Formats: sequence, structure tokens, C-alpha cells
Amino acid sequence: MQAGDMLLVQGTWEDIDRLSRLERDVVVIGQPQTEASKITLDHKAPYAAVVLILMVLAMVFNWLPPVIAVLIAAVLMVLGGCFRTVKDAYRTINWESVILFAGMMPLATAMEKTGTSALVTNGIVDAVGSYGPYAVLAGIMAASSLLTMFISNTATAILFAPIGLQAAISMNVSPYPFLIGVAVAASMCLASPFSTPPNAMVMSAGKYNFMDYIKVGLPLQLLFLVVMIFVLPLIYPF
Repeated sequence: MQAGDMLLVQGTWEDIDRLSRLERDVVVIGQPQTEASKITLDHKAPYAAVVLILMVLAMVFNWLPPVIAVLIAAVLMVLGGCFRTVKDAYRTINWESVILFAGMMPLATAMEKTGTSALVTNGIVDAVGSYGPYAVLAGIMAASSLLTMFISNTATAILFAPIGLQAAISMNVSPYPFLIGVAVAASMCLASPFSTPPNAMVMSAGKYNFMDYIKVGLPLQLLFLVVMIFVLPLIYPF
């Protein structure tokens, strides 16, 4: 062997990567980790599917709190070899979304503490209360749908649920359509990447910008809002 000779090396991606890190006299052409990431671990698919199903069942039947169920599922995925290395697991975390939701929590708290949310929603209820339960339901759902474009859907539901309940009590009607309406309106926001985790997670992956959500999501959001205002009382009568 002479200096500059090229060798064809066969082995696992981990061994080739270790060769490039440990042998100073050997230059490995290419990026082993990058090339390895292009190959899916098909043999781990059944294991990953079982973990996913168990996680969903744990949340549906309240075996575990949702956060605990997700964390346990994530640990099982790593321990089960669904990632080649722990670094691969870290690289899959969308840190932009994590920071985004961490910043939205104090915003929601500030709106609640200052009375901004209560002021807006109470004004809507007072304005349309004389037109009957359909109008009040429409007002509460519209306000929930509007507010969830700026803060998290969970915070919006928490803020609007008591207002919907009080509105139902004041009109002597069933609170179910109002509470379900708040939950639906807070969760069906498609016009903003900040409202729900799925919206934020696909933003960077799909290379979307804010206007993409407005152009596609806003018409759908308005359509869903109109439909649910008339459908919810059919399922949960006043």
C-alpha cells in the first residue's frame, strides 16, 4: 500500500464512521452518518407501531397522563433501536416549536391575568345574547377561533370554557353545545402556525410561511366554523 491508495471498505455505517474518527491516517470519503440517515430501519417498523398503539391506548383509556405516555413512548423508541444513535433522536426534535410554545405560555397567562380575554369574550356574549342560543354559540366559537390564532389552543379552551358555561346557565339551556363548541373552535385553527403543535411542526418541514396558512387555512377554518355552529346543536341540543 502506498500513500494516496484508495480502498473499498465494506461494513456497517457505525464501523465506517468509527474508522473516520479513530484512524488519523485514513481519510473516509463521504459522510457515513448522512448516508446512513437516508436508509430507513424497516425491521423496526413493527416495534415502533406497537409502541405507538400502546401510547395512544394509554391516553385514550387514561392509563397514564398524556405527557408521561409520550415520554415513555419516546424512551422506548430510543431503547428499542428505532434511532441509530441518540444524536439522531436529538436531531429529530423541532427546537423552534419547543421555544415557540414555551413563549406562548406566559402570553396566555398575561392575557388571563390582565382580563383581556374576559373583556373580549364577555363583550361578545353581551352583544349577541339577545338573539338566542345560536347567536351566542356563534359568537363564542368565533371568539375562540380568533383568539386561538395567537395563543395555544389549550389556553384558549381554558379561557373560554367558563364563559360558555356561564352563558348557557344564564340562558337556561344545556351547556354541552357551548363547551363542545369551545373545544372544537379552539382546536380547528388552520390559519395560524402558532395555534396547535401540528401546525408549528410542519411549518419548517414543509418550508411554509405565515401567508401560506392564511391562504389555505383561513377559508377552511371559516367553513368549519359555519358548519359546526349548525351541526353541534343537532348532536347536543340546547
